[in-house]
Amino acid sequence: MNKIHHPSSNGAHTFFIPVMGIGFTVDSPIRVAKYGISSTISLVDDTFIEQMRRFHCERVGEPYEEIPKSEHDHRAKRITAYLNLIDRLVKTGVEELRSSPFEPGSEITRCFELLPDCSLKSSYLEMLGTGDVAERRRRQEALRRRIVPGSIDVNIMTKLDRDYFRKGKALPHEFSDALAALRGYANSTLRSSIVFSAGLNPRLYSYAANFNDFLPDETKPLKKQIVLKVSDYRSAVVQGKFLAKRGLWVSEYRIESGLNCGGHAFPSKGNLMGSILEEFKQKKEELIGQLHKLYSTALSSRGLSPTPDPYEVRFRVSGGVGTAEEHEFLRKFYGISKVGWGTPFLLVPEVTNVDNEHIEKLINADDDDVYLSASSPLNVPFWNLRTSASEEARRQRIREGRPGSPCPKGHARIFNTEFTTHPDCIASRSYISKKLPHMEDEELTEEQFNWIKEDVLAKSCLCHDLSGGATLENGIDPKATPAICCGPAIVNFSKIATLEEMVDHIYGRLSLLTSSDRPHMFIRELSINLDYLKGEMEKFSLGLMNTAPKYFREFKDNLATGIEYYMKLAEQFVEEKRTRFLDDLREQKEVLENLFAVMAREPDLNAAG
Repeated sequence: MNKIHHPSSNGAHTFFIPVMGIGFTVDSPIRVAKYGISSTISLVDDTFIEQMRRFHCERVGEPYEEIPKSEHDHRAKRITAYLNLIDRLVKTGVEELRSSPFEPGSEITRCFELLPDCSLKSSYLEMLGTGDVAERRRRQEALRRRIVPGSIDVNIMTKLDRDYFRKGKALPHEFSDALAALRGYANSTLRSSIVFSAGLNPRLYSYAANFNDFLPDETKPLKKQIVLKVSDYRSAVVQGKFLAKRGLWVSEYRIESGLNCGGHAFPSKGNLMGSILEEFKQKKEELIGQLHKLYSTALSSRGLSPTPDPYEVRFRVSGGVGTAEEHEFLRKFYGISKVGWGTPFLLVPEVTNVDNEHIEKLINADDDDVYLSASSPLNVPFWNLRTSASEEARRQRIREGRPGSPCPKGHARIFNTEFTTHPDCIASRSYISKKLPHMEDEELTEEQFNWIKEDVLAKSCLCHDLSGGATLENGIDPKATPAICCGPAIVNFSKIATLEEMVDHIYGRLSLLTSSDRPHMFIRELSINLDYLKGEMEKFSLGLMNTAPKYFREFKDNLATGIEYYMKLAEQFVEEKRTRFLDDLREQKEVLENLFAVMAREPDLNAAG
């Protein structure tokens, strides 16, 4: 099967920087795209995006004209204006890099030195070894032409799709948070990808079909591409088919560990990364073929010419990777084109926005400081730094008898109408002030009451505080209380790194690990899943879950299947790594068997069998 290739898939780097929080990677493309490194901008907060546009306009001396909230369609216009600015600044950076001299310390030299072993790097090394002046100059000019900037991707968390009201009347759906953000990207000058994360949003996905940049132009590459962040194969099929039926092609499946990641975590009922990747490896051609048929039919029904061959589909992965060995194994064994490295880049100040105080906290963080919390107002598990200013502020408000956030932005006012007509954010002071007294009237045991109270008070103002690192670091908001959504992998890194050092770590040219005793990423994910399952069982035993008992059987069986898969997979590792991996695997298997025993003794849980 022939495939139409996308230019953005041709970059030499084998890693990318996924979206992190709201502010950590908001301007990362300005910093790294000129070196061919792709990164991702969150489109959650248009107020913050407007602040960053003003900051960068003033930084480079470009005129800034405010887009106020009073302006019609302000959210989409703010996003378009910011993305166009980023696009211009990256293009300027690339041209400046291309015109710099090939000499030690120059930008173009840095660009080529960062590369992994590849044909482009080989051409660069051959140029360095060329003695003839004229030939050397010819090779340099050829290298300049081969420089391809990294992709400036954007991310929409599909569940953050608040509707708006004016004078008590709902505005049309296209003014919702997610649809307006999509429109802002679609109207921008970027030729890149939009990443949809957190699951299928029917009205958002259908709305994308209104924009020509997502539609084919004969056999030319798509101007704007769609990426689905998924945690399993089934999700990829369901979402891919939904989009294909509307004439929209999924150019990339970004497979992320359900639990071994940063920020929001989406448990996948015990399905482990290795088994998930194996299923993609075995079925990806089948998936592409099925989607191309649906896609062609949909294009024909819209009066568009079907593409004779499918567009290229990339398969990328992220979540917990920490060594060059893991990076290369994912690429070579599973056929992954690029691997996402997120959390470690929080310790690279020239790439991400983290203020000095929180960099120190990350450096000193241990396993107890980085925890899977109940902080998210989306009621989704969330990896959090316990020592962050956001968490300290939350605890201080509780001590002062004023729990909850003032909710300055309200992007998470989506689901809960327990006490209000229009949705309220469950991290807000308005909600918590109603919820806590209401609990007194509910028929709860003391254990249930204490657990629910702790869960209610745990919620943080993430849609504001996740931009705090950038607003504090850049002098936009000196009073910001940043939230830090690092993944558990941060405990393996304990010093500030340069871009060169982190890239060298990724490619195995040096190691930044705090200790060589770090468990394999697959083992770490398994351990996190076991801890999560144990917590779910405890909640069930307290009568705090409506989940059917069969959920636990499915979760347990999936973990057992994953362990057996890993037992066989260990044959692919070198002997030294294999021995450690199998020892750790047997230890985790024993933990699972002990949980089996608990299930057998609990009548309600045992009903799952």
